[in-house]
Amino acid sequence: MRIESRYNGPNGSGNGGWSAGMFAGEAGGTGPVEVTLRRPPPLETELSLVDGEVRDPAGDLVAEVRPVDAVDAVVPPVDLGTAVAAATRYPGLVEHPFPGCYVCGPQRADGLRIFPGRLPDGRTAAPFRAPEQVSEATVWAALDCPGGWTVLAPGRPYLLGRIAAVVAALPAPGDECVVTGALLGVDGRKAAVHTSLYGPDGALLGAARATWIAR
Repeated sequence: MRIESRYNGPNGSGNGGWSAGMFAGEAGGTGPVEVTLRRPPPLETELSLVDGEVRDPAGDLVAEVRPVDAVDAVVPPVDLGTAVAAATRYPGLVEHPFPGCYVCGPQRADGLRIFPGRLPDGRTAAPFRAPEQVSEATVWAALDCPGGWTVLAPGRPYLLGRIAAVVAALPAPGDECVVTGALLGVDGRKAAVHTSLYGPDGALLGAARATWIAR
């Protein structure tokens, strides 16, 4: 498997959610999967998955993949209008640690352009128009950054460290979806977050729990 350069997060490495979704898809299975990123996923590099370990050609460990029993991490939805209004308050429009991120980077006209803004109760919300090509990795990517933006602050970037997700269904290309995120707590450099993705009819398409690490 290979992470194409367009699916980047920070410069020179793969977006955490997209990469984790690719690794989970390679692992197969039908239940929830947890992916732990041991280092920034390299771009345009042939990676292999053997016995739950993703390694690069040199044999260095990139990520670990394992099945989990359940992902009980549902964040309540909001309506599309509320999500659109929240996106106008997206902090990343003013200051962004990785403005070229495929998922939430404002510089990426060809990205997912998910701009999570804060709601009054502290959750984040954003609209998400599904792209022309949708895969499970797309859903994992959509479930990534909205959780991070519950804790990201100017001058203190975070990176995804671990994510467990379940995908109930894929959105159809062009669907106007809503993604929500919630912060559970911060322990030192670690932040625990939940995210959920909802389809145009309000159906839950996917949910994730994740740990983000302050740089």
